[in-house]
Amino acid sequence: MNSILSLRPDDSQPTPLYLQLARNLEAAIHAGQWKAEQALPSERSLSESLNISRVTARKALEILLEQGLIRRSQGSGTFITPRLEQPLSRLSSFSEMLRLKGFTPSSQWLERDITLPTHEELIRLSLSPAAKVARLKRLRKADGIVMAVELSALPAALLPEPEAIGDSLYAHLDAIGRPVVRALQHIRAINASAEMAALVGLETGTAMLLMTRIGYLADNTPIELTDTYCRDDYYDFVAELRR
Repeated sequence: MNSILSLRPDDSQPTPLYLQLARNLEAAIHAGQWKAEQALPSERSLSESLNISRVTARKALEILLEQGLIRRSQGSGTFITPRLEQPLSRLSSFSEMLRLKGFTPSSQWLERDITLPTHEELIRLSLSPAAKVARLKRLRKADGIVMAVELSALPAALLPEPEAIGDSLYAHLDAIGRPVVRALQHIRAINASAEMAALVGLETGTAMLLMTRIGYLADNTPIELTDTYCRDDYYDFVAELRR
């Protein structure tokens, strides 16, 4: 109850109560007071616990809904939306990033094969025309929730046994002595194809983020070309700017 009381807006302040409550709730969510997919107190509970009107509680929750911090499930309640804040200045694997944020990472493999490269893969990975690639396709999950679809291609000469990869590609590359030390990454908005929409549970045409990464070894050899199709309702990319 004490944690709920700390959310109480101050009626002596000029800021409307619902905005104060929305800000307090947002701060509590970012501080980890509720975990992803955990139920948030209902309008009625907030109203009774904080001695505010149902209208105030409702308007505050609507702001969080617009920000994508919560989602509503008819008949079940209001729940915290899993979100990942990925720093753009730090190179890390999906699994490492999730663990740092307190999530449990997992993967569902859809493909792990040795195949012929596409024209783009030949160019971006600096491959010879006769080379082959290890092709990886998987669903990336946080606490069991599908956050992204990841498609990777790596030179088969450097990764001859793709079936040996566990949840983390980067951890596997570290283990075989081929760590990715730097990467170039591009992010753009796309509309989900029918295939991508079905894999992540969205409607076709829904906005997604496509993150394309080229990873390099210490000798500047390109080893990884990865396209990650991210749910934009679950992802935030953060860059710190200085002057």
